[in-house]
Amino acid sequence: MKTQASRPTIAVYGHASADPAAVAEAVSGQCGVSANPETDCAIFVINPATGIDQATIDIWQSLDEFQTPRMVVVTHLADSTSDFDDAVMLANRVFDQMATPYLVLHDEAGLPCALISLETMRIIDYSTVPASDSACEPEHETLVQEFRDEYLEIIHSMGTGSFAAGLLFPAIPLWIEKGVGLDVVEKYLAQLI
Repeated sequence: MKTQASRPTIAVYGHASADPAAVAEAVSGQCGVSANPETDCAIFVINPATGIDQATIDIWQSLDEFQTPRMVVVTHLADSTSDFDDAVMLANRVFDQMATPYLVLHDEAGLPCALISLETMRIIDYSTVPASDSACEPEHETLVQEFRDEYLEIIHSMGTGSFAAGLLFPAIPLWIEKGVGLDVVEKYLAQLI
């Protein structure tokens, strides 16, 4: 654990097509090429259209022995035929069971514009500056109920502090240019301070 004045040491991994360098810059981290036991958090970046390469899978598995806190961020959500859910399903198969605290909501053009919290059922709308927070509509509750039940079960079984302990692996949708999900990533990183 770091002191209040310091920032966690963050290593960012992923295939170049997922743009890990942009994620590293956005979170004040460094692109990694191998598992480092001194890292406070590892962020794995996935482009849904290109998947996850074997080198990235190997690094994830190497970090198991260190119980390094890890999260997955899914990029390229605006220009992909695949989506956040596809990337999470893949991460579940090749990494570990992911927790999805937020789901993506799309605008009329089909672009990601908001996230819905499965814990609070509130919507963060990134189409406004600054992003706005509001209660979700009843139809949203119905649509996400199954995902919410699954998420709450994972959180309940893992317990408080499970991310910082390296036991819970959140998957976060991320569109850096629009600010989508960056605040969520920062909230997780703040748990490591």
